[in-house]
Amino acid sequence: MIDGLGYGLIGLGIVFWFWGTLPLLGLRSVLFKLHTLTIADTLGSMLIILGLLVKVPRQWPFLILALISLMLWNTMLGYVLAYCSNNEEDS
Repeated sequence: MIDGLGYGLIGLGIVFWFWGTLPLLGLRSVLFKLHTLTIADTLGSMLIILGLLVKVPRQWPFLILALISLMLWNTMLGYVLAYCSNNEEDS
């Protein structure tokens, strides 16, 4: 049961990764593409780490640290890239 939950979370995370790359092929703006990619990548990576946390509970301190840093850095870097991209379009 626990293995199935872990594999399910990891599989769902991989689905989010691929789902986030689909808008890159469209004709929308760069900021829209960056926004969807950042959200899908962050959620997918968080689900993969949660799946690993379920499967390997003895490594919880490292996985919780990875989860927190992923939430902070992925979000922050997405904003930085969007800010830089927006400033280049204004010039």
